[in-house]
Amino acid sequence: MLRFFRSTENQRLIARLLRESFRQHMFGYGVAIVSMLVVAGMTTASALIMSDITNEFTVSKRIDKVYLIAAAVAAIFIIKGVATFAQSYFLSRAGNSIIAERQRKIYDRILEQGIEFYHSTSSADLITRMTNNAQAARNVIDLVVTSYVRDLVSLIGLLLVMVVKQPALSLVCFVVGPLAIYGVNRILKRIRKITEMEFLSIGQIVQVMQETAIGVRVVKSFGLEDAMRKRMYKAVSDVEHRANSIATLEAGTSPIMETLAGLAIAGVILVSGFLVVQGGQTAGSIMAFITALLLAYEPAKRIARVRISLETGIVGVRMMFQLADRPLTLAEKPDAKPLLPGPGEIRFDDVSFSYNEGQSVLKDFDLTIEPGKMTALVGPSGSGKSTMLNLIMRMYDPQKGRILFDDQDISHATLASLRQKIAYVSQETFLFAGTVMHNIRLGRENATDAEVIAAAKAANAHDFITGLAKGYDTEVGENGTLLSGGQRQRISIARAMLRNAEILLLDEATSALDAESEALFREALQQLTAGRTTIVIAHRLSTVHQADTIVVLENGQVVESGAHRDLLRQGGLYQKLYEYQLMP
Repeated sequence: MLRFFRSTENQRLIARLLRESFRQHMFGYGVAIVSMLVVAGMTTASALIMSDITNEFTVSKRIDKVYLIAAAVAAIFIIKGVATFAQSYFLSRAGNSIIAERQRKIYDRILEQGIEFYHSTSSADLITRMTNNAQAARNVIDLVVTSYVRDLVSLIGLLLVMVVKQPALSLVCFVVGPLAIYGVNRILKRIRKITEMEFLSIGQIVQVMQETAIGVRVVKSFGLEDAMRKRMYKAVSDVEHRANSIATLEAGTSPIMETLAGLAIAGVILVSGFLVVQGGQTAGSIMAFITALLLAYEPAKRIARVRISLETGIVGVRMMFQLADRPLTLAEKPDAKPLLPGPGEIRFDDVSFSYNEGQSVLKDFDLTIEPGKMTALVGPSGSGKSTMLNLIMRMYDPQKGRILFDDQDISHATLASLRQKIAYVSQETFLFAGTVMHNIRLGRENATDAEVIAAAKAANAHDFITGLAKGYDTEVGENGTLLSGGQRQRISIARAMLRNAEILLLDEATSALDAESEALFREALQQLTAGRTTIVIAHRLSTVHQADTIVVLENGQVVESGAHRDLLRQGGLYQKLYEYQLMP
């Protein structure tokens, strides 16, 4: 075990874990540690008292001392039982609290990350780290505390009894101990790599399950059940195989310890018999020694195996801290200030941006979006429309240039004040688990029921909502699976309307609406966008007729700009896109 802690990385990880978690629960761990010391003391006392028990039964034969010894034995085990309960109770409460705290911290860190982080990290990996790794942190602390306090102190106390009662016999045990440690060290070398691979396999199980649940329509329609089954079976088999490997290695310590312990005890019994029969030693001292030896076996075995358990747990702790220490892909500046109120002008000032190095989406891009008016962004796929919205919401920062809200650089603003100014509806409609009322109210959590209903009416959602089984209290299912695409879209539009933000961003917000619903939505949009800076992305050009300005993008550049009628007269890209949609 000491060799394990001589590892610089392991020392650093455990020291950090104790520093961040142990101190906050000093009282609980303090009570548990005191209780462990009491347990260790009572274990030592139970070995010591065996000398008196044997001598009084076989030599003195005094009934009054037998009564005292019986009372002492009862007291030892009662005290040990109470202390064991206190140790388990406070250790469990502190451990459960640590799991909860680590999960909160991991989740907070995940929430702080920018969109780029989510694109580069699988959700299955995040779920695995959120669950298994937090549990690993608790297990490592418990192992450190119990090994260094209860087991180590118990072992030291029992070894002292052995040395005091029978110094010569103790040498037998001191020969066997190093052999056991050597055997465990041989096993430990294979544990770490297997454990890391097991965590990866668990992540694969979660990923396959997620893809099955989310993409069930594709799985069913393309008959992919066998393909998904093979992936899941392989991931499950990998976890099973690695878990069996770890179990085999852990189990390997038992025969080593059992064999060496059996040889040691047999040798002790042989020598003890000779000392009592031929050497004149008292049976009491021999009995105390044997009792201490037998009692020392379990804590010695746990200490010998603790390195394997720690090595398994430290892998999870390492992965947890890797996530916690991952640099933020997008963060507030230390001196960030809230955005000041303004008319709502948005300006791109010499902006260059690329998702991947060498593949520019926007380059030296300049554009001013007029306050209080509706601006539509149109153009072929990949022209930079959605990227502009991502940059406005500061999901990403440009590699060059600035984005200004009323002449305020948003990279110097607090994220809360920036997001508060914006309401957003994406073409990839997302609903949260809960009721229809809950999902709309997320636009503004302090909104009244009447305000929620008014927003739903404005989004042409009220009629279908009242037709649901429980109206606004109807559960939408995971990501709104119990609703149609158009219904989900209208709920997300109602959510944006309820927010009543200064800036409204609509990214293909009508893509799931039928022609009639889209016409009603355009009427509601006129009321919603009055005096509000609105940016609309739409492939259906019928949606953008009423825009004050239509900006036509191609290859990350503005190629045309103006009102609908003016652009049609110019005979440029906008006219071509418009004519394509009119073609039968």
